[in-house]
Amino acid sequence: MRIELEKRPDVSKLYTFVSPLLALVLTLVFGAIMFAMLGKDPVEALDAFFVEPLLEVWSLHELAIKAAPLILIAVGLAVCYRSNNWNIGAEGQFTIGAITGSYLPIVFYDWHSPLVLPLMLILGALGGALFAAIPALLKAHFNTNEILTSLMLVYIAQLFLDWLIRGAWRDPKGFNFPVSRDFAPEAVLPAIWEESGRAHWAFIFAIIAAIGVWFMLRYTLKGFEIVVLGQSERAGRFAGFSSKKMIWFSFLFSGALAGLAGIAEVSGSIGHLQPAISPGYGFTAIIVAFLGRLNPLGIIASGLVLALTYLGGESAQLSLGVSDKVTRVFQGLLLFFVLSCDTLIYYKIRIVWSRLRGGAA
Repeated sequence: MRIELEKRPDVSKLYTFVSPLLALVLTLVFGAIMFAMLGKDPVEALDAFFVEPLLEVWSLHELAIKAAPLILIAVGLAVCYRSNNWNIGAEGQFTIGAITGSYLPIVFYDWHSPLVLPLMLILGALGGALFAAIPALLKAHFNTNEILTSLMLVYIAQLFLDWLIRGAWRDPKGFNFPVSRDFAPEAVLPAIWEESGRAHWAFIFAIIAAIGVWFMLRYTLKGFEIVVLGQSERAGRFAGFSSKKMIWFSFLFSGALAGLAGIAEVSGSIGHLQPAISPGYGFTAIIVAFLGRLNPLGIIASGLVLALTYLGGESAQLSLGVSDKVTRVFQGLLLFFVLSCDTLIYYKIRIVWSRLRGGAA
């Protein structure tokens, strides 16, 4: 006996729409089972995880703060994935964007000008794009697997950040702690509505990016090129599209958005550079992209859902005393069920029974 996956001749549009919702429901069900195995009341645990963080205004601001980098990165990844280019290194591009964007407020800390913040954002996006250009170059000209190269570059970026903060960029007045100087007020991303919470303009950037990319994919020639090359490189060549140019475009575009998310996170939420600036936004954004069906408008909703898992994990730690690893488990379950449901939409399971001939094993 063997199990095979057989491609379905027709894909149900209803199931395609329902699939992310089914994945969410299955995640909640298995999450409840997990809490029960941990000796916690499942209803109380799920309430602490998914409801309590939505009951206070300040908590909604925190939700927007965590959703902003997820949406920004996932929108860029959606362009990559729809063009059949698999950028797995957004976490590294996020980190490099934070480093390059922080150059001005750290090295030129005495420069106080309204130009500081715009230049920081530009440098952050440029740094992320240039770092993403490395796997793009290797794939376009050497046919190197972009999954491996982009992923390995994540560790280089993180170690480079750690080296900077413990060395040249360490705050001389920081009592030897591995942090940079605090950014000047001109280098801090302002809050959207400071009276009610600390959510900053990165969330607005994320919404604008999502709407802009949705418009590009739906109404422009570049969007059509992305879709055609993603579905069939051969058909794209017949249409006059270049797969190498698309590799460069998709990686640079996604890297720029990841870099922008990195400097926005450092400038708006942290206020200085430190060895750990991300709880894994670049990897979680992969789940966000697929849960949103690689649709920028769907990514806004899925980004808020995944941001809620971060807040819920913190809430569950305080109220239930569970490990912070619970957040990772929920995110992993969600990715597993999203991919499983998608697989069953496009393929059906077939069991093949084979008989032994001549009694031979």
